[in-house]
Amino acid sequence: MLAAHSSSFSDSSAHLRVDGLSKSFGGRRVLTDISFVVSAGDRVGLIGENGSGKSTLLHIVAGRTAADAGGVRAVAPGGGVPRIGLLHQEPPFATSVSVAEALESAIAPVRDASDDIDRQARALAKAPDDAEAADAYARALDTAERLGAWEIDARVDAMLSGLGLDGVSRERATGALSGGQRARLSLAWLLLNAPDVLLLDEPTNHLDDQATDHLSRVLRAWRGPVLFASHDRDFLDETVTSLIDLDPAPQPHVAAVALVQDGTGTGIGVTRFTGGYTEYLASRAGARSRWEQQYRDEQAELSRLRAAVGDHQSVGHVDWKPRTEVRAAQKFYADRNAKVVSRRVNDARARLEDLERRQVRKPPAELRFAGLPGRHARTALGDPCGPVLAATGLGVTGRLSPVDLAVSHGEKWLVTGPNGVGKSTLLHVLAGRAEPTRGQVHTHPATRVGLLDQMVVLPDPYERGPDRTAREVYADGVGRARAEDVPLSAFGLLAGRDENRPVTRLSVGQQRRLALAILLADPPEILLLDEPTNHLSLVLVNALEDALVEYPGTVLIASHDRRLRRGWRGRHLDLGPK
Repeated sequence: MLAAHSSSFSDSSAHLRVDGLSKSFGGRRVLTDISFVVSAGDRVGLIGENGSGKSTLLHIVAGRTAADAGGVRAVAPGGGVPRIGLLHQEPPFATSVSVAEALESAIAPVRDASDDIDRQARALAKAPDDAEAADAYARALDTAERLGAWEIDARVDAMLSGLGLDGVSRERATGALSGGQRARLSLAWLLLNAPDVLLLDEPTNHLDDQATDHLSRVLRAWRGPVLFASHDRDFLDETVTSLIDLDPAPQPHVAAVALVQDGTGTGIGVTRFTGGYTEYLASRAGARSRWEQQYRDEQAELSRLRAAVGDHQSVGHVDWKPRTEVRAAQKFYADRNAKVVSRRVNDARARLEDLERRQVRKPPAELRFAGLPGRHARTALGDPCGPVLAATGLGVTGRLSPVDLAVSHGEKWLVTGPNGVGKSTLLHVLAGRAEPTRGQVHTHPATRVGLLDQMVVLPDPYERGPDRTAREVYADGVGRARAEDVPLSAFGLLAGRDENRPVTRLSVGQQRRLALAILLADPPEILLLDEPTNHLSLVLVNALEDALVEYPGTVLIASHDRRLRRGWRGRHLDLGPK
């Protein structure tokens, strides 16, 4: 069920408490009065539209960003000073160190715990009857046991194997790793570091099935509080004990007085749901429907009460006169009429004030992806029945084994395989952004190829000033004429207010939405999507999947998304071991 969250816990247990947290950037409120508790053993998934404040919330909890109001309290096991670990875009190690050195820095607390046992054991040996020395030795044992000091080397090996890094030389410099390898090493570093509170921002972005399964097993066994933001629907279903939705929920109107309600997903309070994402979808749809109906009913009642207060009411007919002209009788009836009218007006005013005070705020308009446009797509292909793209023996040394591929007009292809087999490399070669070391690529002369890169690639906003807005960057990318013909608002990918914000202040997910809009403004005949579900909100992911079926051109997708792959009905190219 959807409910406000309350929780009780022992002071001695590890937990994370977020209390009344609010944060604004410039004139835009991102988080408002956010409160919840994550206890030891809880695995809480953060969900919400792009820009709803998920990453901001994680950075505030980690102490990397200051809140405007409210606070965060974390307690380590036994009530000590907690260590809070955050997985985000920057690796927790220098790129100049080796893999082995990075791993040793991760497990330094465990090594220190082992050394502390030796120190306390020596102290106890010198004073076997000293109660304080015995207590210190017992605490050192407890800490070492909690951190898994005796099996740490085996844990390192298992972690690297589980995350697909066991084939990487530990003498290799971390700066020489691929982007995906460096991201997985960052995840391994954090998990081996074993912080008391674990925070993860999109942890599955660079993971294949094996690595995602390994991470899920690690988190299910995690003893401390876990809070993470993820777009991965299956991962949420398999891993979370509850969800926190930062999208707008029905709150009293007064809570939103100072905010601009533009449908951007501004978090006011939270909705907490005990269960997985699939169950939550149905509950959320029902809650939204009830919110909209309650708002309509309340607005109708407010209109009626305002009319009642404003009307000059009287008892009986307005032109009615008492049968006697006696002045005393006239005064009696006038006084009685005034009292009745006053009572009615006062009752209506009291009900109006009460309803105005407790009414729910208006449900903000939800972003709705308009789909992959077809009316502007060029369709003049010389032979729509023949291949529009073909690859023969296509390969890149060390990155992509030779591939043969023939794609016909209108086909939808899914490219899969474990990390490192060259899915992204293949798409980049097909898009002409990378050169093959062997083989050839042939595309139909009447076709254009467009690529949505896994990394956000936008026209550089700093070329024309750091305050370049999303709408201006869109026009830079597609040209003024097309921006007027196909405005950014036509896609339903960014809220109106966000279109006028500097692109450097948009979230990664919002920037990726902008990149998608630029790509679709003049839809290519061959659309290449590299991990299209990364960094996008769950609602948009569902809409994007549905729209791909109707795209008039040819589509090739490289994806680790298990739910996308499970429901795929098109062609399939597996680059995994044969």
